[in-house]
This record gives sequence, C-alpha cells and structure tokens, in this order.
Amino acid sequence: MSTEIEPTVEAAPRSRIDHNHPGYKWIVLSNTTLGTLLATVNASIVLISLPAIFRGIGLNPLSTSNISYLLWMLMGYLVVTAVLVVPFGRLGDMFGRVRIYNIGFAVFTVAAIALSFDPFHLDGGAIWLIAWRVIQGIGGSMLMASSSAILTDAFPANQRGMALGVNMVAAVAGSFLGLLIGGVLAEWHWQAIFWVGVPIGIVGTVWSMWSLKELGVRTPGRIDWAGTLTFGVGLTVLLIGITYGIQPYGQSTTGWTNPWVLGAIAGGLALLVVFCLVELRVAQPMVNIRLFRSAAFGMGNLAGLMSSMGRGGLQFMLIIWLQGIWLPLRGYDFESTPLWAAIYMLPITVGFLLAGPIAGWLSDRYGARPLTVGGMALMALSFIALVMIPVDFEYWVFALLIFLNGVGGGIFTAPNTAAIMSSVPASERGAASGVRATFFNAGSSLSIGIFFSLMVVGLANTLPAALSNGLQEQGVSASVAHEVANMPPVGSLFAAFLGYNPVAELLEPFHALQQPGVNAEVLTGQTFFPHLIIEPFHAGLVVVFVAAAVMMLIGLIASLFSAGRYAEDGSVS
Repeated sequence: MSTEIEPTVEAAPRSRIDHNHPGYKWIVLSNTTLGTLLATVNASIVLISLPAIFRGIGLNPLSTSNISYLLWMLMGYLVVTAVLVVPFGRLGDMFGRVRIYNIGFAVFTVAAIALSFDPFHLDGGAIWLIAWRVIQGIGGSMLMASSSAILTDAFPANQRGMALGVNMVAAVAGSFLGLLIGGVLAEWHWQAIFWVGVPIGIVGTVWSMWSLKELGVRTPGRIDWAGTLTFGVGLTVLLIGITYGIQPYGQSTTGWTNPWVLGAIAGGLALLVVFCLVELRVAQPMVNIRLFRSAAFGMGNLAGLMSSMGRGGLQFMLIIWLQGIWLPLRGYDFESTPLWAAIYMLPITVGFLLAGPIAGWLSDRYGARPLTVGGMALMALSFIALVMIPVDFEYWVFALLIFLNGVGGGIFTAPNTAAIMSSVPASERGAASGVRATFFNAGSSLSIGIFFSLMVVGLANTLPAALSNGLQEQGVSASVAHEVANMPPVGSLFAAFLGYNPVAELLEPFHALQQPGVNAEVLTGQTFFPHLIIEPFHAGLVVVFVAAAVMMLIGLIASLFSAGRYAEDGSVS
C-alpha cells in the first residue's frame, strides 16, 4: 500500500535572497502570513456573501431543491482544507515544505482566476463555483499545512512564539475579516468576492517562489496510501454526516435520526480508528501517532479543536443574532444586514489582532501554559456573559464582550500553536503542522453542524407556539399558521443567516400574504419577526453558548499540559 519515492536534492527554486541573512526570517513571516491570511479569508468570505452569490446565478438558496448547493457552498472549502492538510504536511516533510507551499499558492491562484468569472447560470453556475472552491481548498490546505513548519524552521526558539503568533492571528482574524470583506464587496458585485484573491494570489505565488528557501529537515520515504485513504475518506464522511445533521428528517427538526447521517458518522469514525491502527503498523506513516504521547502535542491539539469549534459557533450565532433580530429592530433592511453584521462584529477581530502578537512574544519568555489557560478562561467567561445580556442589547456591552472573546482567542492561539510545533522533532514538523491545521479546520466544519443543531433544538420547544400565535394575530388563518409554525426552525435560521426576511420566505409557498384580512405590511416589516423570536432565540442561545463555554473549559484543562520554554531540538521544558 505504499510507493517508494526519492525526493530530489533541490526542494525549491534557488532563492535570490540569502537565507542566512538576519532579515530572511522576516521575509518568511510576511509571506507565510499572507498565504495563511488569504486561505482563511476565503474560508469565510462566502458565508456573508451567499445571498449575493445565489442572486447572481439566479437560484433561491432556501428552496428545497437548492439546499444541497447551499450546504456545499458553505462546507466544501472547509471540508477539503480539513482533510488534506495532514497528507500535504507529510508530503512537505518528504519533498520540501517550501515546494508544497509554492505549489499551493499557484493552485489557489488558478482557482481564484476560475472563480472570478462564472460562464454558467442556475444549477450549472452553482456547480462551477462549488467545484472551483473545492480546488481552491486544495491550494489553501497546501498553504496551511506548510506555513507553520516553514516558520518553525526559519525562527530560533526564542522568537518562535512571536512568529507563530503573528501567523496564527492572521489565520484566525482572517475568518472574521472575510465576513467584512465579503459584505463590502458583495454590495458592489457578487463576483468581486472572488476577484480580490487574484492579484494577491499572483503576487504571493511569484514572491514565494522567488524568495523562500528550503531550510527544513526532509525525511525521504514512501507515500502511505493506506493511511492517506482511510484518513481522507473517514474525515470527509464524518464531516459530511455531521453537517447534514442540520437538515430535518421525517418528523424530527434535525437529521440526527436519519440513518444515512448516523451511518456516515459511524462509518467516518470507524475509518479514523482504522487509520490510527494502520499508522501504528506501517514503517513510514503519514502521521506518527506516537507524537500524541507528548502531552504538549496531544492536549495542545485538543485545546485547539475546542477553541476552533467555539469560535465557529460564535461566528454563526452572532450573524443570526445581528441579522435576524438586532439590526432589523434598528431599522436595517434584511437585505443590508449581512454587511452591517460584519461591521458590528469588528470588535472581536480587533481583540484578536491586539492580543495575538503580544501573547506570542510573552510565550517566548514565560512559556505557553499561563497564556493558553488564561485565554481559554477569558473565552469561557465571555460566552457565559453573552447569555446573560438581553437579546435586544446595548451595543457597547455586546461590543465589549465580543472584544474580550477575541482577546481571549488571541491570548490562547499563538502560544498554543508554538507549544504544539515546538513539541515535535524537526524532521516531523510538516506532519505536525498538518495535524494542527486539521484540528483547526475540522473545528470550523464541525461547528456548522453542531451549533446549528443545538440552536434548532433550543428553538424547537418555544418557537412553534410563538410563531403560530403571532401569525394568527395578524390575520393568517389558523391552519396556515399552524403549518408554518411546525416547519423545521432551520428554515428561519437560514433565512436570517442569509439576510432574507424569514416571515416572507415562510409564508410565500402558502400565498398567505395576498389573502384578505392579512396584515402583510406588519408581517414583512422590520420588527415583527425580531420581536416574535426574541424569547425562543434566547432559549436556543443559552444552549449554544453554554455548550461553547463547556468546550472552553475542556480546552482550559487540556491547556494545563502546555509546555514551558521551547527548545531548538523540538523538546520542551
């Protein structure tokens, strides 16, 4: 199940910049940070732009026949990057991390060019975008798999936390900046969200090929086909199963009773178990499972997974909170709420950007543990505090709490990454970087299915009665109101998430707004749905954010195993 491949001596084009020059490491930092930022911005830029994209290709994303396109537009890029970073990390160890990184930049740029125009419309247009987003995800996974390892090779141990901190803050901040950039560009033209990656990708590709030099220790070996296949198929099937748990099944409001969903989750987990067994037995594994014997490595990745899941859940819930309730109550049209939601969420990005580099610098001097534990504690407290404020909040309170959540994430992320990357031998940094990126990306993918499902469960007990009573008070017949109220809450959530008027979307199939005696102006106004959903939404919000706080506490406990000072040889103290 393996193929012998001997790497060539030259792993990258000859650089015109002397890698022994003191300034070379800063060139590495700036280029890898640009690559990481580009990859993560493109992971989230579509989230806020989905209404504009679907309008551009002429499809209604809330239509039953189009829901699969919606889910794949959301998750395609995330799943690919989660699955492929580990194999590409291992290939980087074998053939050169800079080589894999350069190829990744080129693949990403080619996909960006293809996405910048869409020759098709309707279903064909959706398939074109999804396919090239998947290819772009392949390039993004190459960038993310190699960047941390290239940085770790270039920087001495006493500056590693700072360098990885800047890189990781770019990665995390990119997921929030993508929302803002997508919101702004989608107001101009829906294809502009893809245009932005073209010039940056071209410049980054040329720059990386011209300036980066292979410094890492390469490990000639064989491609572990058995491990690659069991890991790739297992994680893909698992993430798809969890994501499709959002969709209702039968009389259930979610898909967690669907045999196909349960089968995909069980099958994916079984394949991942097989992957671990394979990796313990092959001579040259894709991932050295024994790395997880290191508490700093294993627990650091667990903490990173918890942080990524909580951050993904926060992102989705804040979008729904702002777009579905808070902004309409302040007179914003539903169609304009995606852009303004991104603007009002800026404090969390500012918190990340301020805290991350400082935390990386401090971890170089005092070790990771106090910072990773403190960051997790601050995030947990901010989740609990968000539950305690009113749904129709004062903005300065909300801004302060999400800013503190961002600060907590910044304090945690940089030291955690440095601790993980410094806990492995130099020869396995590529694979370790891939594993870390997999946990990071898998957390984002898992959060879609888990947190949407938790919110649906929270809404299911309270929303139907509130919706039925509210509709009947405005003249909708009892039969229609009852039928609409008992539709799965995921429809209302997706409508709010996408910037559509949820009530208008729910009533459209019944033509209820055209019936005599129905107060259509009130039903489709700015305040009816927000006032209607405040109490049910808060019930769901409690479920979601308490779960996120528990995840942060698990991450806090795992962070107690973080390392002290970092050493050059991959050991920690």
